[in-house]
Amino acid sequence: MSTAIFRALCVVSLSTAFSVAQEPAALPPPPGSPEDLVKRGEKLTREGKFDDALALYKQALDKSPDLYAAHLAVGVALDLRGNYPEAREHFTKAIDVAPEDSKAQALRSMAFSYAFEGNASQASEFELRVFNARLAKNDLVGAAETCNELARIYLESGDTDHADKWYRMGYETISRKPDLSGADKNLWLFRWESAQARIAARRGQEEAAHQHVAAAKIALDKANNPDQLRFYPYLTGYVAFYAGDYKTAIAELEKADQHDPLILVLLGEAYEKTGDMAHAKDYYRKVLEINTHNPTNAFARPLAKKKLER
Repeated sequence: MSTAIFRALCVVSLSTAFSVAQEPAALPPPPGSPEDLVKRGEKLTREGKFDDALALYKQALDKSPDLYAAHLAVGVALDLRGNYPEAREHFTKAIDVAPEDSKAQALRSMAFSYAFEGNASQASEFELRVFNARLAKNDLVGAAETCNELARIYLESGDTDHADKWYRMGYETISRKPDLSGADKNLWLFRWESAQARIAARRGQEEAAHQHVAAAKIALDKANNPDQLRFYPYLTGYVAFYAGDYKTAIAELEKADQHDPLILVLLGEAYEKTGDMAHAKDYYRKVLEINTHNPTNAFARPLAKKKLER
C-alpha cells in the first residue's frame, strides 16, 4: 500500500470515528414534562413505591392524556399493587395509542395482567395477536418466543394440555427457520425438552420428566451456550419439586437464578413443605421485593403475597 493511500485511509477512519463520537446522546426529557414524570415514576415503581409512582403518572396524563408510556406505566404499577381490572383499563388505552413498534409490548403487558389473575385463556387472546403479527413479518424467532411465553402462562396456570400445544407450536415454528445455526438448533431443542420435562412433572409423570431432563442436558451441552447454563438447575429443581422431592428441589433451585421470582417462590414452597417456615417466609418476602412485570412475577407475586398474609 502506498504512503498516500495509507494516509488517506487514516484520515477517513479518524473522520468517521470523530463523527461517531460527536453524535449527540439522547437528551433527557425536560424537567416536569410528561415524559420526565413517567421516567421518575418508573424508578419509584421499581422501588415498590407504587402510590408515589401513580401520583406522578397522573400528573403526566393530566398534561398528555394519550401518552402511551404513561398508560403502560400506570398499568404495570396497578398490577404490581394488585388492582388488576383498573390496570387493564390503562393497558387497553396503551394498546390503542401505542406506536407501531410498541404494539407488541402493550399487548404482552395486557396478557401478563391476566396472568396475574391466573386467567390464561384471556391472556392468550393478546399473545395470539403478537404471534400472528410476528408470523406475518416472517419473524420466526419472535413468533416462537411468543409461543413459549404463552405456553408458560398456561403451564403455571395448571393447564398442561394447552401448555404442551403452545410449546410444540413454538418448536415447530422455529424449526421452519432455514438459516438456524447448529448451536441455535440445540438451544431450541433444550427449551423444548425442558418444557416437556416440566409438563410431565406437573402431570405426575416422574419417569418421563427425568427422561426429558436428560435429553435437555444433552442438547444444552451441544449448544455450548454458557448463558443458558443457569436454566438447568431451575429445570432440575422444578421437576424435583413437583415430584415431591423437596430437599433436592431446594438444593437445585438455590443454584438457579436468585433474581427470578418464580424460582424464589418455588424455594419458599419447598421450604414450607419441609416444615421450615422461617426460610419459606424469607423467600416469599424476597419475591415481593421484585417489581418486574412479566409472566414469572405474574404467578410468583400473588402467591407470595397470599402466603405471607395467611
